[in-house]
Amino acid sequence: MRLTPVRASLIALALALVGVPALIAQEQPAQPAAAAPEAATPTPRTAEEIDSDLMLFGEVFERIRAEYVDAPDERELIHAAIQGMLTSLDPHSGYIEPVEYADVQEDTTGKFGGLGIEVTMEEGVIKVVSPIDDTPAAKAGILANDFIVELDGQAVQGLTLDEAVAKMRGPVGTKIKLTVVREGVDEPLDFELTRDIIAMRAVRWSMEGDVALLRLARFSEQAYVGIEQAVKDIYEERKGVPPKGIVLDLRNNPGGLVDQAVMVSDAFLKQGTVVLTRGRVEQESARYDARPDALDARIGDVPMVVLINGGSASAAEIVAGALQDHKRATLVGTRSFGKGSVQSIINLGPNGAMRLTTARYYTPANRSIQAAGIHPDITITQDVPDEFKGRDEIIGEAGLQGQIGGGTEETATVGSSVYVPPEKEKDNQLQFAIKLILGEETNAAFPPQPMG
Repeated sequence: MRLTPVRASLIALALALVGVPALIAQEQPAQPAAAAPEAATPTPRTAEEIDSDLMLFGEVFERIRAEYVDAPDERELIHAAIQGMLTSLDPHSGYIEPVEYADVQEDTTGKFGGLGIEVTMEEGVIKVVSPIDDTPAAKAGILANDFIVELDGQAVQGLTLDEAVAKMRGPVGTKIKLTVVREGVDEPLDFELTRDIIAMRAVRWSMEGDVALLRLARFSEQAYVGIEQAVKDIYEERKGVPPKGIVLDLRNNPGGLVDQAVMVSDAFLKQGTVVLTRGRVEQESARYDARPDALDARIGDVPMVVLINGGSASAAEIVAGALQDHKRATLVGTRSFGKGSVQSIINLGPNGAMRLTTARYYTPANRSIQAAGIHPDITITQDVPDEFKGRDEIIGEAGLQGQIGGGTEETATVGSSVYVPPEKEKDNQLQFAIKLILGEETNAAFPPQPMG
């Protein structure tokens, strides 16, 4: 998971690896955070002791090169050592190989080279769920319910969904031929499409009567613009009439960029602190505030419920914590994951990147939810099918070996469910939230009483 701000620095690697500059990621305007209590730190080692340890490392490396039963790949050895060094710190730090770094960047930006088709697998072939507006697929005339049977002349039958999707993605400007079977058309249809930049949809919305449902799946760079566009579309559909309430669904949202978490929180808050970060170095300690803007002026007074569960992590917890602490929304569901740390992605040039835990974050009420999670204001559980019972709950961050601790709340010791029924009518948490907004259910936690 990536959480900005990421700071510029030089990373010096042992064994004569070349130091390379770190990636400078987007930053929100921030103010210095209040000083955090000093954590116990190990006694610093002397330069001589560090040199001795590095010499030991070099000796072991040379013995492996000279005496291992099969000639090793020295590059793999060094990368494995770097990975081991980083993963020994905590569950979220690690080394990212160059080929994996491209996937991380794609996940962060929410953009990739592709065709713009949402697909599923049905009876061994690819079925188009929907072409995305203004993409190569939509412009070429690909329709929902089309079946893609060949890609560049190769039958799709036998490929997994991931393999087929990977074939459709590729460098922007390259071409691919799709052979499509369409209901009511006797002969297969051939389409030649040119790949373009596709923005993955982070937000989906729908209306349940007068209640707006916003499902935020990830905190990529598309998160805030997705919320902004969804609100615009809702008001256009309702001819300017505000919905009776908003349900923001953050269940099983694994997190992402902190600047997007701040911006999404700001969309629903008129002012006040969103999150504080505190690291060992001054540059990693900051306070991020919400400010009045046109979007929160439009929806800032609309009643709101946020759905969370055991899969709501990191950036999702920042948003949930901010809206809960400011009494802007009532949280419904089960306890969140409990990932209260910030990772910086540091670019190592052609050698990939490293993910390094650089700070803890705190909610506006100065809570560190590390290994504890955020507890909903109203706990609502799902009716879990028998085949999932006992397998739908996770302890979360508290269950990860080597988690950094340091939270201000009680560490989680029991699991929290991640199960969400595919059918809306069977989704107890969603249905309760809707009824709460419509007044068909009542609870002292809704509506929350604003701070001050």
